[in-house]
Amino acid sequence: MSETPDPTPEPGPPGSAAGPPPAPASDPWKGFRGVCAGTLVLEMIVVLLTLPILAQLGGGITWLSGGLVLGSALAMFLGAGLQGRSWAMTYNLAIQVVLLLGFFVDLSIGFVGVLFGGVWAYLLHLRGDMRRRIEKGQLPSQRSGQIG
Repeated sequence: MSETPDPTPEPGPPGSAAGPPPAPASDPWKGFRGVCAGTLVLEMIVVLLTLPILAQLGGGITWLSGGLVLGSALAMFLGAGLQGRSWAMTYNLAIQVVLLLGFFVDLSIGFVGVLFGGVWAYLLHLRGDMRRRIEKGQLPSQRSGQIG
């Protein structure tokens, strides 16, 4: 009993063939969009938790501080469902700018803006790294026959 050899040739290393790297087998941005949506939901919760701080410190909750907190939380909730849009990251960063401007209303709102501004800066870094890896064909789903 002889086994017939597999007629499919072994794949070479990524980038060995001429031309652009193969497209990923699945959507690599799906997970990143999920992380962005989850970050917005978490940030919404933290922003809403500033309401008790605003109520206890300073002059209490004013129309400006309450409106800023509730408006930002609503924008984050809506933004979590918009992460598939091409302008989603711009939207996310605009929310961060509004929260940073919250320093002029109350320090606790501005502090949340600084905290999550760092998170969004890291997410921008990850997005850039992912783009570079896709262009070079380095994602595991772009490597045919290799587990990576």
